[in-house]
This record gives sequence, C-alpha cells and structure tokens, in this order.
Amino acid sequence: MEKFSHFISYGRQSVDEEDIQTVINTLRSPFLTQGPRIVELEQAVANYVGAKYAVAFCNGTAALHGACYAAGIGAGDEVITSPITFAASANCVRYVGGTVVFADIDAVTYNIDPVQISAKITEKTKAIIPVDFTGQPANIDEIMAIAKEHNLVVIEDGAHSFGAEYKGRKVGAQADMTMFSFHPVKPITTAEGGIIVTDNEEYFKKLLKFRSHGIEQTPYALEQGDWYYEMTDLGYNYRMTDLQAALGVSQMSKLDAFIQRRREIAEMYTEALKDVEGIHIPQQLEDTESGWHLYMIQIENANRKQIFEEMRAANIGVHVHYIPVYWHPYYQQLGYKKGLCPVAEDWYEKALTLPIHPSLTDKEIEYIIGNLLARYNANSEYNVR
Repeated sequence: MEKFSHFISYGRQSVDEEDIQTVINTLRSPFLTQGPRIVELEQAVANYVGAKYAVAFCNGTAALHGACYAAGIGAGDEVITSPITFAASANCVRYVGGTVVFADIDAVTYNIDPVQISAKITEKTKAIIPVDFTGQPANIDEIMAIAKEHNLVVIEDGAHSFGAEYKGRKVGAQADMTMFSFHPVKPITTAEGGIIVTDNEEYFKKLLKFRSHGIEQTPYALEQGDWYYEMTDLGYNYRMTDLQAALGVSQMSKLDAFIQRRREIAEMYTEALKDVEGIHIPQQLEDTESGWHLYMIQIENANRKQIFEEMRAANIGVHVHYIPVYWHPYYQQLGYKKGLCPVAEDWYEKALTLPIHPSLTDKEIEYIIGNLLARYNANSEYNVR
C-alpha cells in the first residue's frame, strides 16, 4: 500500500473562512476580552444542551476546577472518578484540596461503572465526576440516583461529549454541572477553552466569581458606584477572551454537521472491523448516541506497540487514550498502587485510538483501515481475511 505523503492526525480542528472572518471582526471590535462574545457563546451552549446557565472558562481544566469550587469540595472530602481519562478529571479535585478515589470502568462502555462507584462511597464522599470517555455518555441516570441517595454532587466531565445524546436529550441536561472542552481536537474549538453548564443558580454565581479573581458585585459595592468592586474569595483569572468566544460562536453553527461526520467515520470503522477476530470495537450504552470524539479499539493477541509504531511510520496518527491516572508518578507518590482498577488496567494494555475528526476523507479512512488490518495480520496469531 502506497504511503500517504502527509501525516493523518488522530484529531484536529476544522476551521473555515467563516470562522476566521468572525475572529477578525472581533479583533476590529471594541472588546478583545470581557465583552459580548462571551455571553453570546454561553447562551448558545446553554440553549443547545437545554441548560439554564453556562459559564465560559479559559480551558476545560479551569472549568473543572471552578466546578469543584462551586460544589464546595475541600480538604477531607473524597471525590470518585474514572482512572481512564486525562489527568485533569482528577487533578481538579486536588486543586481544591480534596482526595481522589478511583472507581473501575465497565468493560463494555469503557466508562466508570456505577456498581464500582457505590462500592467506593464513604462518609467522606462529596461528589462524583463521571467521564464521558470517547464521547460515549456515562450511565448518568444510575449515577444521579446514587448521588441522590447519598446527597452527592455530580460533575459530569463531558470534555469528549459535546453534541452527544443520552436518552433523547443532549449531554449537559442531566448532571448538577457538566464541563465541555473546546480544545482543537474536541467537537468544536475556541483554540483553548471550556465551559460549565448547570441549572443551579447558586453554582452559576459561584462559577462567575471563581473565574474572575473572586470578585463580585456585593450590595455594598453597588452602593459605592461603578468604580468599586470587592474580592470576597480567592478566585483565579480563568476568563476566556472574546477572540476565543467568537470562534466558538461560529463553530456552534457547524457542531451538528461535525458530529454527523464523526458518526459516519465511526460507522466505516465499525463495518470494516466488526468481524475481525481479536479486534474489539467500541460498544454504545443503550439509548445513547456517542459524539465519537475518539474511536478506540482493543487488540487481542498481538503486539500493540509494534502495530502502533508501524502505523505511525505509515503516517497514521494512532494514539492510546489514556494511561490510568493513578499510574502517573504524582499519584504514585500519593500512595495509589497499580492493581487498583483491574478492568481499567487490562483495557489500557490493549487499547488503540484510530484517527477520527470531521476533516478526514474517505480515502484517508480506507488507508487507515487497510494499514490496520495489514499490520494486525502480520502481528497477530489470527489470520485476518
């Protein structure tokens, strides 16, 4: 098979001239930050998912940090999350002084297992952070039921799932707070950026304060005049710029088309790989529609590293998402041990990410599939036909 001359990334932004012009127009406007584009993006996202409020942040990690603050998580509090995620899903708990508790994943969906969540709850548990891994919505109904029983806050990490659906509703309409990321490889991009959606007015007000230095308009400040403000808590400068928000507003009009193309690509992969012995394709939870941020397979009885390296050499940007969070040296130093979540660890050893983003062409997808099958056949005990 002839090698492609260009590198096929596992994910990338899809930016067109309309997006570029929208940013240019904002550059020519009076506001580069703290202006009307922020509110415009927040309203667009809230309306899209069916939430009352949305608060934009400079990135998804900052948004998760803000959500942990709004939820009142602090020293001595435990928060349960998945080990198969980017480290930010756990780090945000550490930022506010909480303790991270990892619950194992479901072997079919790769998402956190509600049964394992229940097993990890103690009197110190304050919140649950389920992750919609690869764009596949977590089993949020069961998780919310567990949370209600134990009076816990649910912060859904939807970094991968903007545009995905759970039981006929967009992700973002179910949890107490939901975070979406706008990094370039995500469903839409603001270059860097993130947002929290919620129906809770108290959380909304705390998020606004937290992202802007802990400053708020108190009754006394309003009495003094426009020049006066008060910092009532230790917040951060986590504001998104109007340039970023302008790009996001333009991208919002394309989100559904982006998701549709991702689903078409996922179906092409599924159709090509579903009968290949030793390659496990992703499965969806009933009554959900994944946003397909990632398309991840599991490889049995083959040398994953060799397949990975050979496909990279063929200019195919395969990847592996993610190393179990508690395997990282920082968490090992905190006392977490390997073997903590055996299903997740077994899954990680076999996982391989295939490229998926709206800009992929059918020709590129065919090239990826052809290479994967050829490499797998050469490295596996199975005979791929």
